[in-house]
Amino acid sequence: MFSSETAQLASGRGTILVIDDQPINLRTAYQALAPDHEVLMATGGEAGIAACLKHRPDLVLLDLVMPGMNGVETARRLKAEPDTSGIPLIFVTASTDFDEESACWEAGAVDFVSKPFNPMTLRRRVQVHLALKLQAEMLQRMAYIDGLTEIPNRRYFNERIASEAARAQRDGGALVLMLADVDFFKRYNDHYGHQAGDDCLRQVAGAFRRALQRPSDFVARYGGEEFALLAPGADCAAAVRLAEAVRREVARLALPHLRSDAGEIVTVSIGVVCVDRGSECEIDLMLRQADQQLYLAKQAGRDRACIAAS
Repeated sequence: MFSSETAQLASGRGTILVIDDQPINLRTAYQALAPDHEVLMATGGEAGIAACLKHRPDLVLLDLVMPGMNGVETARRLKAEPDTSGIPLIFVTASTDFDEESACWEAGAVDFVSKPFNPMTLRRRVQVHLALKLQAEMLQRMAYIDGLTEIPNRRYFNERIASEAARAQRDGGALVLMLADVDFFKRYNDHYGHQAGDDCLRQVAGAFRRALQRPSDFVARYGGEEFALLAPGADCAAAVRLAEAVRREVARLALPHLRSDAGEIVTVSIGVVCVDRGSECEIDLMLRQADQQLYLAKQAGRDRACIAAS
């Protein structure tokens, strides 16, 4: 979850999008900010929204008065879009009208810079809000990361599956869910000790991450020795490949497990459900089906994947 964008922000250098219909304002903002940040520019609301969706800037500087879509409407559209709703918006405006100012706050502004602006004031306001954004992202990371394995936790998984299921339902896309258990993990803990058990879970989590095949694939610690994986847009053939990649990466760890009935090393069992394109993505049903397939994998001898298509 600690993305390259967050790492760049932590270095003090952010990506700033300036939306303004006046070339002189774009040029002035660029000259003020470019030495310290990557600066993108758009000359209107529609173009600004498209740039936000494509580049996901860390902060947007937004003119209030523009032809076509004005700044307030642009802000409302950005805040209504899940992929851009968290981007801080600073209005850059010459307006002193109280009602317009209130409309900007209501549309999601975090600050104002008055035109004509002092370049140092602009730089300082931008830096303050980038620092606040970084702090919020770091706090969110602490809330969403499992302390032992350093992969996302169940809380984050619950939010992610809700988002991906809604996206698949809206776009008619496919979705794959997997639930995986470390085989006979209680026996492993009892035989090797809890410290070794913790190290085993950390290594298995790393194996899961290495097995992920696309940037959109995702793994979380679901609880105890259980992990959950999501593969948005994947079909059943891709799910088979991913499940086998997970088993292969865990086997490559070659962690001895003398108390396992599934083999002499640590292995995993996996329950998989594939939701076809256009099918209903009902989260509780998907989880129940994946859990049923995980049960079947255990009943069949473990160290394997069982797959259901819906």
